[in-house]
Amino acid sequence: MAVLLEDIIQSVELWLKLIRKPQPYVDPNLDPVLLVPGIAGSILQAVDASNGREERVWVRIFGADYKFRTKLWSRFDPSTGKTVSLDPKTNIRVPDERYGLHAIDVLDPDMVIGRDCVCYYHDMIVEMIKWGFQEGKTLFGFGYDFRQSNRFHETLERLAAKVEFIYNASGGKKINIISHSMGGLLVKCFMCLHSDIFEKYVKSWVAIAAPFQGAPGYVTSTFLNGMSFVDGWEQNFFISKWSMHQLLIECPSIYELMACPNFHWQHMPVLEIWREKQDTDGDSHIVLESFTPSESTYIFQEALSDNTASNNMHGNDSDWVGVPGDCYGSEEMPVTELQEMQFCLPTYVCVDGDGTVPAESARGDGLKAEARVGVPGEHRGILCDHHVFRILKHWLNADSDPYYNPLNDYVILPTTFKMDSLQEKGVSVTSLKEEWEIISPDDNETDRKPCMGTISLSDQSLGAEARATLIVHPQSEGKQQVQLNAISVSVDA
Repeated sequence: MAVLLEDIIQSVELWLKLIRKPQPYVDPNLDPVLLVPGIAGSILQAVDASNGREERVWVRIFGADYKFRTKLWSRFDPSTGKTVSLDPKTNIRVPDERYGLHAIDVLDPDMVIGRDCVCYYHDMIVEMIKWGFQEGKTLFGFGYDFRQSNRFHETLERLAAKVEFIYNASGGKKINIISHSMGGLLVKCFMCLHSDIFEKYVKSWVAIAAPFQGAPGYVTSTFLNGMSFVDGWEQNFFISKWSMHQLLIECPSIYELMACPNFHWQHMPVLEIWREKQDTDGDSHIVLESFTPSESTYIFQEALSDNTASNNMHGNDSDWVGVPGDCYGSEEMPVTELQEMQFCLPTYVCVDGDGTVPAESARGDGLKAEARVGVPGEHRGILCDHHVFRILKHWLNADSDPYYNPLNDYVILPTTFKMDSLQEKGVSVTSLKEEWEIISPDDNETDRKPCMGTISLSDQSLGAEARATLIVHPQSEGKQQVQLNAISVSVDA
């Protein structure tokens, strides 16, 4: 009888556990984190000044292009330094629900199919909550009007108020800031122009894929061809590249993403154009022209000279004169008039990086960083990369592994795999060739020679023997190549 009662008690306890909602894990020892997105990484609401009605204009799928053109198309006002909507009755507001996280989580919460394309910090937020972070206590977001300059005083004042609020909400704990892409420029402007507030409230700053020295190829194609944030079939329901183009050429922020010509580039990004020209005799010649950072602005102005919707090419700080990293036209199909460049698809010249920001631009922060870690990945995709999560978890003191060091971490990427088999007269021969790249921090031992070793195995009962040669090449630019060549021979009994 006692055994039966014990079984009943255990069953009831199990039932209570099942019906009770699981409580999320919260670590009270964590310092607060503020997430800052890049360009186009914040939800924008259009507010009708006449009746106060709000509707989301970025990002949305249904009626996206029409609402974008009627509510978000803007002009730059040089007297105030602010970009304002062409519709005088429309004001743009960034939502602040969920302590700022709503605006930078899923940019179109109504989208169900293909939702991944509009997720920004979503995966990172989910992951950090698993680590013990709590919305409104230790996890916050800062969305902003990305049309404005990263030095725009209203944005920086909002950010100053945000970090002070977080400091007080977390009980006087200093803040860890994580920024992505252009958000890194915003944070750096805040650090320089509000250094007292930054020093008082900020503990650390992690900049992910920040274009500190510009994103040349990406910005150039944006100026001349527009920008698309969605790939694949979703583009048919999204904002057109031309509509985005008309907005961005009036936004100071996009000019601040142009490459800095005063930076000592190891691989200078240039604008290359295959052009058809005629000599004095009227004969046509195909030439490849290259333009330096300071020369590229003229090309932009000429290429956009017939842009009737908006042709205001305004400058910024002289340190941010345009320099693209693209090639337009080809030797077989050259560009005749510069205005044709708006209808050409460029090929990228600068490809060392994440497809948007060159690696040396991301490393060119000009600061005494505690650590710089290179992670292979795509510009937006890096925000949901589990290797990045592992590093952040350690830097934020959310892990329990005292021996983990991101500087000694590495990623193994398979690059080549080839296997051939041959069977003849009872003898089977199999050859295998495989290569990997180990992504890890650079070392200073550049004079080392490749290391080679051999492995031999045999099994007399099976009549088989195998031999392998392993070659480990010296590390170069954060990559180490490993080659394996193996062959096995077996005889049928």
